[in-house]
Amino acid sequence: MGFKSRLTTQLAKNEISVYLIFLNQNQTIMKKWLIGSFVGAIFVFLWQFLSWTILPVHSGEAKYSPAQTEILNSLSTSLKEDGVYMLPTAQPGASMEDHEKLMKDMEGKPWATVIYRNSYKVDMVMPMIRGFLVDWFLVFTLIYILTRGGTPTRIRVLAGSVAVGLFTFLAGPYTMHNWFQTPTEAYTGHLLDAFVTWGLCGLWLGWWLNRK
Repeated sequence: MGFKSRLTTQLAKNEISVYLIFLNQNQTIMKKWLIGSFVGAIFVFLWQFLSWTILPVHSGEAKYSPAQTEILNSLSTSLKEDGVYMLPTAQPGASMEDHEKLMKDMEGKPWATVIYRNSYKVDMVMPMIRGFLVDWFLVFTLIYILTRGGTPTRIRVLAGSVAVGLFTFLAGPYTMHNWFQTPTEAYTGHLLDAFVTWGLCGLWLGWWLNRK
């Protein structure tokens, strides 16, 4: 075998070795991401469960009305389709003048946003499965974002995680409060969730991603 052939063979072996090392590193990283995101999703899901069930974090978002039966009977008589209703609101196709007139007429008067469903279904299994899968995807995506420039320090992982929580709070519940005047008690629980949920997740990821 000539020198050129031996050189070509050696280069091919080197390329294969580099590829195998790269593949092994990627598999290790992916395994770390999957485990880290799975455990992180458990923290997120657990706090969500406690926040909405055992702890009074979101108690202000579902107030009791002694006239609930009468209200529901009236709604079921008046509303025929599932949906979100704003009462009052202009009819579809209304002109800008109609909208402006309605806003003036609404000034100082009662109004409501109603989420109406024709029939209540008791099904906690599928929502819990979907909820956990969503949490897993969110934590996995968070890891992807945080590690674009290499593995950050623990404090940066924590700060980045809490920043994501605050981002979702400001883009969601607080924006609804800003534009649709949802009561303060309807978004304060979400603010606490933003800190606790993603703070716990950030503490875990900061330790796990930096673990040798």
